[in-house]
Amino acid sequence: MIKIGFIVNPYAGMGGKVGLKGTDGCVKEAILLGAVRGSPAKASRFLSAITRKDIHFFTAGGEMGAEELSSAGFSYTCLYNPPPPLSGGDRFTTAEDTINACREFTKNDCDLIIFCGGDGTARDVYTCTGADMLILGIPAGVKIYSGVFATTPESAARLLSSWDGISSTYGEIMDVDEEKYRKGELDTRLFGYAKVPSSKVLCQSSKQVSYGDDGRATKEIASFITEIMRDDTLYLLGAGTTTGAVAESLGISHTILGVDAIFKGRVVGKDLNEERILDLIKDYDKVKIILSPIGAQGFILGRGNQQISQKVLDKTGTDALIVIATEAKLKGTSCLYIDTGSPEMNERFGDSIQVICGYRMAIRAKLAH
Repeated sequence: MIKIGFIVNPYAGMGGKVGLKGTDGCVKEAILLGAVRGSPAKASRFLSAITRKDIHFFTAGGEMGAEELSSAGFSYTCLYNPPPPLSGGDRFTTAEDTINACREFTKNDCDLIIFCGGDGTARDVYTCTGADMLILGIPAGVKIYSGVFATTPESAARLLSSWDGISSTYGEIMDVDEEKYRKGELDTRLFGYAKVPSSKVLCQSSKQVSYGDDGRATKEIASFITEIMRDDTLYLLGAGTTTGAVAESLGISHTILGVDAIFKGRVVGKDLNEERILDLIKDYDKVKIILSPIGAQGFILGRGNQQISQKVLDKTGTDALIVIATEAKLKGTSCLYIDTGSPEMNERFGDSIQVICGYRMAIRAKLAH
């Protein structure tokens, strides 16, 4: 039997759809804005896709792992229970809970710690393990810059199911200053390098930040996009410097780490969350969504732009998506990824997607889900 430490950050990723760009210190605000928890469902997707039988899990109580493992029918031992809330008060699981649980995992010589969360959760786990113990992330956060995550919950399950129990490689532990991130500033920090299991199943790379090295190509893309924009269509412009070049070409401001809405060359909505997008698109017959994949990781949907949700895509249709990226960015990843949170929705995009990569230039890129 292999021993797996398993922990779920039940509130990871809640800030995405409501436009908070993270959940650190903002769980209550996210809930007040109507956010719902997606992390437990992703943990359950991971567990339901595991095919190997020689596993015993060690976990934390309640919503931090025990509930998901019990529902999936796995053998497990609960090593840590988070404190109950004070009478009449709110208590959400914290980084301290994650760290305390991971300390128990290390005492029990787990072969691997698997966590469901985002970069903050990865940092908390790494606080206990350092570079000595294998870890693997199930992506559930708003921002996932670290290189210790599988690409989807299902790919994490495939990796575990095919892992020989020995092979490993290293991935970066990164995190973003969320206060600056909410103000549109990207401030990343490298915490260290963690061991991750290696197999034929792909883990995502650390995000690469573009500093304008392929600026000419970006301007050509922006020129072409502004040329084909129609006055009868609402455009949702996603995060990033490539999409920012489109805004610059139009002579308008852009939320570099958010989603803006443009109609007839004017901004009609800034830094939109899912709810505001859904309200806005009711008033327009035609809607297009302009997004650029994350550098090196290759994610078009599911990382940093959860506002463009399954509900939004149900309204606009998957053919509303316009993907833009320079050839230099595309060379940094073997394929592009879609992770809407719904396998059925992901499949609607097919196995390839058109990417505009220059002025009147496009290629078809391989697409994975």
